[in-house]
Amino acid sequence: MSLRADPRPAAADVRRFTPAQRWIHRTTAALMGVCVVTAACLYVPQLAELVGRRALVVTLHVWSGLALPVPVLAGLASRAFRADLGRLNRFGPHDRTWLRAALRRDARHGSRPAGKFNAGQKIYAAWIAGASVVMLATGLMMWLTHLTPLFWRTSATFVHDWLALTLGIVLAGHIGMALADPEARRGMRTGRVSGEWADREHPLWRE
Repeated sequence: MSLRADPRPAAADVRRFTPAQRWIHRTTAALMGVCVVTAACLYVPQLAELVGRRALVVTLHVWSGLALPVPVLAGLASRAFRADLGRLNRFGPHDRTWLRAALRRDARHGSRPAGKFNAGQKIYAAWIAGASVVMLATGLMMWLTHLTPLFWRTSATFVHDWLALTLGIVLAGHIGMALADPEARRGMRTGRVSGEWADREHPLWRE
């Protein structure tokens, strides 16, 4: 049985994201960007000297981190957003096929079947969600020093710092892949993508 669905009319645009979904993504991206930039200013000596005002940088870093879950939690009021969370949380046989093709570096579109989100996007979403929770928990331990023993705070600092570095690398990869796909960026910017792109990149997806 073929995994490929019947194609749409080539000229038709398809709605990919609602305004609420785009707001969630943009707000989360802005908060994450503040976290990453302020973290760099706190840990890279050259940037720390250039920016100065360490107390202000710390305040921005702490409050942007605390606010990071807010857009997602507010977005749960959106039915479309909840539906996408369900899609991101489900792996099917086509996702395993996609991963095998990616590991073989098989770039043929027919070898990488995907629904609205491909397997790589699902793994990224799961990883970034888990990493954000760990960063929030360890950051709170470092901030509220009177609530936890010294050993916990030392361990939290180690995890927070190294996970922050990993997070920065993963985010750079995410941004690089977005820059390489103008149609995907159009979908996040306007909410719509071309039917031709949807059939090529996400052949199993239907609204």
